[in-house]
Amino acid sequence: MQISGIGIGRGIAVGAVLRMAEPIAAPADLPRAADASSEASRAHSALRATADDLSARAVMAGGEARDVLEAQALIAADPSVAVEIDERIEAGQCAERAVFDAFGSYRRTLEGLGGYLAERVADLDDVSRRVIARLTGVPMPEVPTSDLPYILVAHDLAPADTAGLDLEKVLAIVTAAGGPTSHTAILARQRRLPAIVGAAGCRELADGQLVVVDAPAGLVVCDPSATELDGARARGRLAAARDALVAGGGQRAQADGAAAQGAATKPGGLADGTRVPLLANLAHASDAATAIAFGAEGVGLLRTEFLYLDRHRAPSVAEQTERYVEAFRPFAGRPVIVRVLDAGADKKLAFLGHEHEENPALGRRGIRALREHEEVLVDQLRALVAARETTGVELGVMAPMVADADETEYFVELAREVGVSRVGINAEVPSAAVLADQLAPLVDFISIGTNDLTQYALAADRMLGSVAAFQDPWHPAVLRLARMIGAAGAAAGIPVGVCGEAAGDPLLALVLVGLGATELSMTPALLPEVRSELSRYTLAEARGAAEASVAARSAASARAAASSALSLSPRSVPS
Repeated sequence: MQISGIGIGRGIAVGAVLRMAEPIAAPADLPRAADASSEASRAHSALRATADDLSARAVMAGGEARDVLEAQALIAADPSVAVEIDERIEAGQCAERAVFDAFGSYRRTLEGLGGYLAERVADLDDVSRRVIARLTGVPMPEVPTSDLPYILVAHDLAPADTAGLDLEKVLAIVTAAGGPTSHTAILARQRRLPAIVGAAGCRELADGQLVVVDAPAGLVVCDPSATELDGARARGRLAAARDALVAGGGQRAQADGAAAQGAATKPGGLADGTRVPLLANLAHASDAATAIAFGAEGVGLLRTEFLYLDRHRAPSVAEQTERYVEAFRPFAGRPVIVRVLDAGADKKLAFLGHEHEENPALGRRGIRALREHEEVLVDQLRALVAARETTGVELGVMAPMVADADETEYFVELAREVGVSRVGINAEVPSAAVLADQLAPLVDFISIGTNDLTQYALAADRMLGSVAAFQDPWHPAVLRLARMIGAAGAAAGIPVGVCGEAAGDPLLALVLVGLGATELSMTPALLPEVRSELSRYTLAEARGAAEASVAARSAASARAAASSALSLSPRSVPS
């Protein structure tokens, strides 16, 4: 039997399964058994204890895990959370359910922001579960320990779990939930640990069961045959040799290791000198400092929804300008691409006239909603131009969910009237890819949104776990759409970026460059490894890997084909 999911990294591991206990269940919606003051006191004590525990774990952790654990501790200590819990208890709920529902409302806000922030709901859920566990006296599921190396299988891993992983014992990770930008995926990339996320079928695995975790193929092979074991171990040795080559060891390895180290501080590019600017995806102005620290050369996607959610009216031009200036200032003289408000679907706004829709992901979203409320769009464009004048950034503005030339021309003409000099579109609807040869001559740049492009191309809601296997940008259908856009951009002589989180997968980033992407934008923490990976290959090698991928029949085989193509490179095999 094989279980499919989203593979992280290029490693292959063979070992016995050790399962982590399932997450604690949601508490029953019961009325409070004590007076409101006593219940609130219980809840506050649990919040404080959880915050203290997470802070202590943060001290022991390192790298990004420490930052995330500290952020989780701040969430548990957030007074606004306590206030909402108090209000729910006062209304009659028990402390456990009040905590669950209060965190649930914050969860919906994050989901509404989409992309990277939507995948942070797992971090929020972990805080909620830890508080509820303290209230109920039930122990939190913890990562199992073993004297022997093992394959860790779990529903998902929270930052508190990943911070304490014993990487001498954990050979690979398999999770039922999570996506390519979950903390499990980020940890796996940073530690070069093979992982399969979004593998719903892993719940069928039993402790002690022998499996092969094949990250390049996105597969977990259960009860492998002797032939499968031999093949997996041979490929695993090659992957280990390739990693050793990057880390150093041997004259050629040391040269590549030095190049990889230097790539963390140099502009992004390929081994033959081809420039590939590496930019950051930001969801909030406060993310700018983190992006700079990870070596971002600019901003490839500034989401602006944070200014609009949970409001009854659109923010004023002055308020928007102030917030944009805050986000732009660290990038003075550098490129900053802003996506105008992408509302609709799971981000409904009353002032844009959003009402119930049977299928909101296919409804009045993005440019469709803004076009009907042009005053909101014009105010945003004016604020962006004002912030550009104040900070001196190289501003680019793009429209979301553009489907055809009519919508493209509408946005370009309006933006230029307001004073935007660099206007583009976010290509995330399949029709935009099919018509890319018509759209590219109308704009100054195109940015591929792989998250939505994947869900629309494969008819798989990216927030729906039951179709997680289809939410993979490695699918040849998605790669062929990206190739159409890349070719159209090259013919028109304009840059083609990728701002979906696919750009943060080092191997896929290289393939996207081979398909015609000229710049990549991603979560800041993923920038260093992508820089390192790009610096190891030439444009010809990237194109070879791309062609091998688009010829494949599935996401897993596309990933494997790219990995195999690159394994033939002299920079990939130790001499």
